[in-house]
Amino acid sequence: MIKAVDTHCHLQMMPFDGDREQVIERSLESLAWMVVIGDGIVGSADTLKLLRPRIYGTVGFHPYHAAEYDDDAESRLEEFAGTPGIVAVGETGLDYHNEFAPRTRQRACFERQLALAARLRLPAVIHSRDADDDTFAILRDHVPRLKGCILHCFGGSVDFAEKCLELGCFISFAGNVTFPKAELLHEAARRVPPDRLLAETDSPYLAPQPVRGKRCEPQYVLHTLQYLASLKSVNADTLIRQITENACAAYNLPPVSLLSAPDECP
Repeated sequence: MIKAVDTHCHLQMMPFDGDREQVIERSLESLAWMVVIGDGIVGSADTLKLLRPRIYGTVGFHPYHAAEYDDDAESRLEEFAGTPGIVAVGETGLDYHNEFAPRTRQRACFERQLALAARLRLPAVIHSRDADDDTFAILRDHVPRLKGCILHCFGGSVDFAEKCLELGCFISFAGNVTFPKAELLHEAARRVPPDRLLAETDSPYLAPQPVRGKRCEPQYVLHTLQYLASLKSVNADTLIRQITENACAAYNLPPVSLLSAPDECP
């Protein structure tokens, strides 16, 4: 039976400093593999330290840190991206909810990282919060040159989701889609076709409803998958199989649809 995957987590972050290896061990008992996401120079460098069989990584600059992005930072990211096990550039994007960097700097940082991803022939992992229009305008120009594009922790409008789907993006939902009052997210998840759907934890953030308030861990993606299956009125095992196959496609990893044991995963 195909196991689930967590397509986006931050195991390098401080909340895991006390028991990181134990979290990894119990998560990999439940999951086939996971992707640890870089969010700046330090976060990306720390991600490299966690790479191993069944743990992949990305390198990138979160929009919170966009004001720090320069030629030297880009050179470091490009160097990091050559490490075996790095599967994407990101997360990068726009955050107009928490404007920790000016919007002009965010847009420039975003576009430069998309160009880097295209140059390195890697997919891009996108963060977008309260910035649907500008995010789409930039993606529309860059996605045709990318090896793939993932809208992570989707929180935009249904219209934004549909426009990104037309570009060929994958759309990933985190634990907040399980929150009872997240009706717009519920509708967006219903609209995403099964072959473009992903799930994630965004650990240590956004623990799903059954464990809400706890530090989120990669294994909790199973709660989100169960909820997505109920939203879409499909069998949970069928959805897990589909999303695992989608994740392999999104990150350009070998398909695991015919594998029977997690030790056989790429």
